Amino acid sequence: MFYNIINSERRTGESATLTDPRKKQPLWAVTVANETDLNDAVQAARAAFQSWKLLSAVSRQNYLLKLADEVERRRSEIHGPLAGETGKSVSQYYIKRLNIGQGRDPRCLFMSQDLLANIEIDDMLDFIRFNASQSLPDEVQYEDEKIKIVSTHHPIGVVGAICPWNFPLVLATGKVAAALVMGNCVIIKPSPFTPCATLKFVELAMSILPPGVLQALNGNNGIGGLMTTHPGIDKISFTGSSATGKKVAVSAAQTLKRVTLELGGNDASIICPDIDVKNVASKVAAGTFFHSGQMCVATKRVYVHEAIFLEFRDAFMEAVKSIRIDPSGKQPVLFSPVQNEIQYKIVKDLIADCREHDYTILCGDNLDDKYPGLFIAPVVVDQPPDDSRVMQMEQFGPIIPLAKWGSEDELIARVNGTDTGLGACV
Repeated sequence: MFYNIINSERRTGESATLTDPRKKQPLWAVTVANETDLNDAVQAARAAFQSWKLLSAVSRQNYLLKLADEVERRRSEIHGPLAGETGKSVSQYYIKRLNIGQGRDPRCLFMSQDLLANIEIDDMLDFIRFNASQSLPDEVQYEDEKIKIVSTHHPIGVVGAICPWNFPLVLATGKVAAALVMGNCVIIKPSPFTPCATLKFVELAMSILPPGVLQALNGNNGIGGLMTTHPGIDKISFTGSSATGKKVAVSAAQTLKRVTLELGGNDASIICPDIDVKNVASKVAAGTFFHSGQMCVATKRVYVHEAIFLEFRDAFMEAVKSIRIDPSGKQPVLFSPVQNEIQYKIVKDLIADCREHDYTILCGDNLDDKYPGLFIAPVVVDQPPDDSRVMQMEQFGPIIPLAKWGSEDELIARVNGTDTGLGACV
């Protein structure tokens, strides 16, 4: 059982059962927060803020360092829930760092490199420790005998952190650590698809942080909506879809909250004609299908120069076909099931749309009867039109279009011809 954490106490209540994306079977029960839980958490956070904001930056940094040490010491308590709810591999095989392309066959990225769940825990610890090294000290802008002007950064207050399901720990702690070191208190709302590792992380933090400084509430969009309008929450940090981000911005405006939104992306990889084709093709495949493409900055469109298109396509397909799929989760592979039924349907609908329009599908979409979970084999679509759904949408799953380009001017216009941004690679 996993619990909401309010004022350094486990809060019980109504519960929901998570589904294992590898087998589509029940996983764990987890409590679901209600409006009373939210009000209690806000009250505790506002009380804790009065003393937390007065601590020196060094004191808050030391708290974060102690938190990172505690999580690292007890990482096994987080690893299982994280791997189970996200579908990431759980084998005990462990290598410290991903280390892409250091003189070894890049195809091993899909075979025996670092485990996804352990990668995420490592990155979470890095986020905490990095932010523990940060501060924004006061800066004297002007001073004479009568006037002294100082630039300072006051803590905002209570921060609501609404987090997604693909990398729940990394994307939660990135918000949490930065807010805490600056003197704010935080209430996390993890995705209802992947709440367990985040709830366990906050539970571990109870032994380190003062009550009310960091709390966690599992809930659906209803709790998220209440957070965005709650007068006791001063800032919302949201990571998720563009459609939901628009709703967050509108809701938060009612109480003039500060808002940070990290929304959809449709990242392009631009392949130039002077590359080492086999080496680059393997790396682009890794950047595309890592965690089945369920990453904000995963490559989602590949534009290859016409002079090397056929050679690159062959090398890319060779790398993709070497991807190993392990439904048990016990092998050290970097390919995962799609995390939830909603996203699974989105990807399947995209594949169906490609078939309906007679786009050339080079591989994939052949696991439906082989495995019980939400696995979709990597799908590669050959040169669909620029206005096709698979080119315009953020697919957030294991389907990738390959396109051809000739001149840089037309390429730049095509790459920028979407309503999303975020990242790109050359």
